[in-house]
Amino acid sequence: MANPYAGEVALVIDGERHVLKLTLGALAELEAALETGTLVELVERFESSAFSSRDVLALIVAGLRGGGWRGQATDLVSARIEGGALGAARAAAELLARAFMAPGAGA
Repeated sequence: MANPYAGEVALVIDGERHVLKLTLGALAELEAALETGTLVELVERFESSAFSSRDVLALIVAGLRGGGWRGQATDLVSARIEGGALGAARAAAELLARAFMAPGAGA
């Protein structure tokens, strides 16, 4: 079960439920994967709905890695994500929001 108070988000990939979390290490990997820009710019892109599919994929991979997954982005190329591209984008946005939510601010 994903714990929203711990910044966790659940996502079903290929029929298997995964818990995503942006740990400090996962955030560092995310910054490296973005190659340009900062996490603040990434947050701004999501807030203004100006994010790319690359942003979504980078967030999903970082969240999976923070949740203990040891795969790579290429492992998700043909993966079936519950809710499709929109489901992935929603999970990515929720993951990003929860990573920077103040403790006790809600879920």
